[in-house]
Amino acid sequence: MEYSFRDIEKKWQERWKASNAYKVENNCSKPKYYVLDMFPYPSGAGLHVGHPLGYIASDIYSRYKRLKGFNVLHPMGYDAFGLPAEQYAIDHGIHPAVSTATNISNFRSQLDKIGFSYDWDREVNTSKPGYYKWTQWIFLQLFNSFYSRKAGKAERIQVLINAFEKEGNAEYAMPNTQYYIQQFNAKQWKGFDEKRQQDILMQYRLAYCGIGEVNWCEALGTVLANDEVVNGVSERGGYPVVKKKLRQWYLRITEYADRLLEGLERIEFSEAMKEMQTNWIGKSSGAEIDYSIRIGELETTEIRRDIKSDDPSIKIVEVAISETVAENDEPLRVYTTRPDTIFGVDFMVIAPEHELVEEITTEKQKQAVDEYIAYVKSRSERERMAEKKISGVFTGSYALNPFNGKAIPIWISEYVLAGYGTGAIMAVPCGDERDHKFAQHFNIPITNIIGKYYDGNEANPTKDAILENSDFLNGMVMRDAIEVVNKKIEELGIGIRKINYKMRDAAFSRQRYWGEPFPIKWINGIAYPLDESELPLELPEVDSYKPGLEGEGPLANIKTWTSQNLETNTMPGYAGSSWYFLRYMDPHNDKAFCDRKVSDYWGQVDLYIGGTEHAVGHLLYSRMWTKALYDLGYIGHDEPYKKLVNQGMIQGSSRFVYRISFMDFPHLGVMEKVIVNEDAEIFISSGYAEKYLNNELTKQELIDLLNTVSANYFNYSGEIDNLPISLIKLHVDVNIVDGVELNVQEFRKWRNGEYVNAKFILEDGKYICGVEIEKMSKSKFNTVNPDDLVARYGADTFRMYEMFLGPVEMSKPWDTKGIEGVHRFLKKLWRLFYKESGSSQVSPGGGDLEGAVWTEEKATDVELKVLHNTIKKIESDTERFSFNTGVSGFMIAVNELSDLKCHKREILEPLLILLAPYAPHIAEELYAQLRQAPSFGGGLGEASILDATYPTFEAKYVAESSKEYPISINGKLRTTMDISLDAAQPDVEKMVLENDIVKKWLEGKPPKKIIFVKGKMVNVVI
Repeated sequence: MEYSFRDIEKKWQERWKASNAYKVENNCSKPKYYVLDMFPYPSGAGLHVGHPLGYIASDIYSRYKRLKGFNVLHPMGYDAFGLPAEQYAIDHGIHPAVSTATNISNFRSQLDKIGFSYDWDREVNTSKPGYYKWTQWIFLQLFNSFYSRKAGKAERIQVLINAFEKEGNAEYAMPNTQYYIQQFNAKQWKGFDEKRQQDILMQYRLAYCGIGEVNWCEALGTVLANDEVVNGVSERGGYPVVKKKLRQWYLRITEYADRLLEGLERIEFSEAMKEMQTNWIGKSSGAEIDYSIRIGELETTEIRRDIKSDDPSIKIVEVAISETVAENDEPLRVYTTRPDTIFGVDFMVIAPEHELVEEITTEKQKQAVDEYIAYVKSRSERERMAEKKISGVFTGSYALNPFNGKAIPIWISEYVLAGYGTGAIMAVPCGDERDHKFAQHFNIPITNIIGKYYDGNEANPTKDAILENSDFLNGMVMRDAIEVVNKKIEELGIGIRKINYKMRDAAFSRQRYWGEPFPIKWINGIAYPLDESELPLELPEVDSYKPGLEGEGPLANIKTWTSQNLETNTMPGYAGSSWYFLRYMDPHNDKAFCDRKVSDYWGQVDLYIGGTEHAVGHLLYSRMWTKALYDLGYIGHDEPYKKLVNQGMIQGSSRFVYRISFMDFPHLGVMEKVIVNEDAEIFISSGYAEKYLNNELTKQELIDLLNTVSANYFNYSGEIDNLPISLIKLHVDVNIVDGVELNVQEFRKWRNGEYVNAKFILEDGKYICGVEIEKMSKSKFNTVNPDDLVARYGADTFRMYEMFLGPVEMSKPWDTKGIEGVHRFLKKLWRLFYKESGSSQVSPGGGDLEGAVWTEEKATDVELKVLHNTIKKIESDTERFSFNTGVSGFMIAVNELSDLKCHKREILEPLLILLAPYAPHIAEELYAQLRQAPSFGGGLGEASILDATYPTFEAKYVAESSKEYPISINGKLRTTMDISLDAAQPDVEKMVLENDIVKKWLEGKPPKKIIFVKGKMVNVVI
């Protein structure tokens, strides 16, 4: 019987589907195990071979845990809302719901062909009303909650209202420190009108509304994502883009910063992933310091006077101001982690968006400031953060150092972001490299407060220097001075200690159509939540996807929508993905997003597999949502994922052809006869191409090669070296390349016959392509469709080959050619059960299956050793997610059993169970054959390998009874011998003297002595 993998895989996929083989119950006496993939966005391009890497790894582990006796939840669904589908709709006139449904159908088909063990009854689709009803519901819980710093958790907004009515907000500091009202008592609260009260509550809500900047492209009439803006213009069309302020929703994730950091200590993420999240949160300790502002040029004289302080040594310098200078009412508040450097501040830098920009810009500097602000508005935040070019503009105003009155110029620069700290920094050039370069660029004098630690060329961020030029801090070690300054600024009332975070509240709205509608109505400027009974608020049909007149989302164009005062923004792509792992637990519940008993049973995701690209997006937001739902009592765990494995990327191995290109000759003044057949493009094989590019092949030699493929293709009597002959490197479809050899006939047909007349300069009769490892992408023609490989080699071969490529966490290049080796392995496995040909010979054991060769004979010790070594290795490798070495272990086992000619059921059946997670189809088929054969075990019937018991490793079968000893003659290794571990000296001597090689060296003479070191070596002295 042949290994008919296509028939086998089709048969078992249909049977598993018909029997609901992968259906998972929520009520089960077995221990649970939850394995989750980061669910895909169903793009129109479908899957390429890089996408299933993580899915195969999770499927292997899910099947393995099932065999180990666990009730395994392994679901799949689709992150279906988002910009790509909407853009496709705009470009092609197809509703996003239609294109998304088509893409999902294609994805599902591709996944099914690979044989995944998903419980499709639990499939979720974030764009379905039945799903996003609960996304909207969770949003309402966040909207109706605030983070209580007293309780250290989220609480209902009514708790806050009750407190305000009794005592004001003295016990509840306002999270938005920029709001103009910071404190109020109960009487004041009750005196506020409804709009003011709701405005204040909005400053506390976990989901809150504010004014934020978006990228507005007037020419395209749309808001663009940061990724769609390049160097201040739209990626599509190259039109100018400016910053525009619109109403935006946010999530107050900053309130969870400390808990997000603490939670990292309790979960199994890689150290790299933990570091990425830690750095993104960016917790720092420091102080906020208020600097008074003087607008205009200063004339200063030092006038010292005592100030109220327990330390009489602290003095303050007042400044005599010229008549043209005005004092600004509002101080400049600066956050710093290094208050010890306060006497080294040589300039201030504020963000271009800072609220004080207009107030402190002098008339003399106004034009320069306006021009600079316009420049910054054309750039995305990502571009600003990545910018290495130094830019900035002076406001014309100064801040006064609160300790010595020094006038410090205030600059504006794009490298300071409004959202971090206070949007203003105090620049200490001798201690910060960025500040140092800025000072050098604008010729700002630099104060040295760290003596020999500063060489005048590079900043030194040390904390170990002895402070100089630092007034009352002189002589102190910098790290010790931090606490001294913090204490002083609080005593003087000019600042406070402050914990700050680099992370900012997450923007949670988009001016797009294809997303979840917000369950919010705006009436007289107040946001009113819909009643939960009104959910889902369904996305309406639209005729146009254009934004509103002022840049609002397309919903602003629908009168039936705006007449109800509904929010016109929609939720971002990560809304549905922030909680989808909970919906998988209870996907058909129409009363709750997930029944509490069900979520208590499944608990955290035990194993999550996905890419590192979601480190500071989805992974952080889902952790925050989980903590909020936990705080409000809806679930019993505050971290969504116990363990995260980041799969690497399967890179594309691109292939290139080299086209010979000639520039127009007449402009060179060359009038000699040149014959070029322009219809016949000529491609030169990579070996020749590389020589030409490395100047190892002359132009004359290249022309000679040209003329070999097309007689008189090129005829030129002038100076050859002056001719502009170049090679153009072009990507070619890897699917028409065998390894590196181009199928020239397929190439001529490629791209609708664009190269139908092509001619080729070959190497040894072959066209060899260039090779380069790149990201797998359709634009590079280096994607490989898994459907093609499954059709050619089978799903089991594809699954095992993806794992065989290398460690699942590592990136590695794809090479289709290597898949044949894995396919040969499965054929070799098949031959342990069946004859290679379609022989009708009856099995020696009496079986009646065509070509069967397995027997019921008792296994030998050697065969049992092979089996149990394999059990130990596969179990260990699978537990460690070392699937590539697991595949190698199977290959070794099959080779060893083939050498032993072992066809015994006692060995083969447990081997199939081990193999089932990796290659489920062939394992199920052979397992069924073993158990259905009446002569073998009495016909055990239709029991599936999916429910078999995982083999148990028994150490007794692999215990060593002998050892291969090195046998040396006069200290030099001459041979080896297998000697029993129990052998005594006399026995060893007798065996050694009977060895043919030892006899040869002895030449009939007795040895002087034989040295035997038990367990190590034997040395014969002659």
